[in-house]
Amino acid sequence: MPSLKDLKNRIKSVKNTQKITKAMKVVAAAKLKRAREQAENARPYAEAMERMVASLASSIPEGAHGPKLLFGTGKNHTHLLIIATSDRGLCGGFNGNLVRATRRHVHKLQADGKKVKLLFIGRKGYEQLQAEFRELTIGKLDVLKKKMTYGDVEIVVAEVLKRLEAGEFDVCAVVYSKFKSAISQEVTWQQLVPLSPAEWRGPVSSVPDPATSAGVYEYEPEEEEILADLLPKNLGVQLYKALLENSASEQGARMTAMDNATRNAGDMIKRLNLKYNRTRQAAITKELIEIISGAEAV
Repeated sequence: MPSLKDLKNRIKSVKNTQKITKAMKVVAAAKLKRAREQAENARPYAEAMERMVASLASSIPEGAHGPKLLFGTGKNHTHLLIIATSDRGLCGGFNGNLVRATRRHVHKLQADGKKVKLLFIGRKGYEQLQAEFRELTIGKLDVLKKKMTYGDVEIVVAEVLKRLEAGEFDVCAVVYSKFKSAISQEVTWQQLVPLSPAEWRGPVSSVPDPATSAGVYEYEPEEEEILADLLPKNLGVQLYKALLENSASEQGARMTAMDNATRNAGDMIKRLNLKYNRTRQAAITKELIEIISGAEAV
C-alpha cells in the first residue's frame, strides 16, 4: 500500500500534468481558430479552380493528346501517394487514422499488382510507416510551418512535376484529414494526377448552375494552352487546400485530446485525494488504537 508521502507526490505530479494539458488546450484552441479560417477561405478558391479546369478539359475531344497532369501517362501501374500528417504528436488519433488509412490503401494497391511509392509531408507519418515501407519511401518534404503559405507548397508541386516528367509514376493521390469540426475529422483521398474522368468528362459548365449555361464558349488562347498553365497551378492549389485542412484538423484533434486529458487528470486527482484521505484516516485511527491500548495496559 502506498504511503501518504507517495500519494501526496503522485497528486502533485498529476496536478502539474493537468496544468500542462490545460495550457496546451488553450494554445490549440487559439491556433484552431486561425487554421479553420484559412481552411474555410481556401475551399471556395480550390473548388472554383476545379470547375474552371473541368470546363476547359471538357471541351477537348476524347482521345486527343494533352498534358500529363490531365490525361496521365496512359497507364495505371505506378502510384505515388503523398501522405500528409503532422510534425508533432499529442493530437489524439489524428496521425493514427491517417497512418492506418495509408497502410490499408498500400496493401490494397499491392494486392492489385500495382507498384507504390510514398512521399511524406510531416514527421509523424514518416516515423510510423518508414520502417514498414522503407523500400517504397522516396522522400520526406519539410514544408509544414506555423504560418504556411502557398510558396511553401510549391516545393511539393516541383517534386511531383519533376517525377511526372521523368515517368516515375502514373497516378498521384494525396491523403489528408478534412476538417469538419473540432471533434470530427475525415480521412480523405484525393487524386491529383491525372484528374479523375468524372471531374472533367461530360456536360461540365463553367458556372455553378448548369440550367442557366447553354452557351458555347470560345477560348483565347486555345484550351490546351490555357490548361498547360492552369494545371500546375491547380495542383498547387489542391495541395495547399489539403495541407490547410490537415492543419485545422490537427489543431482540432489536439484541442479535443488535451481537453480529455485535463478532464481525466481531474478525475484522477479526485480518486487520489479520496485514497489519500482514507489512508490518512486509517493511520490516525491506528495511532489512536495504539494509544488507547497502551493506556489500558497501564
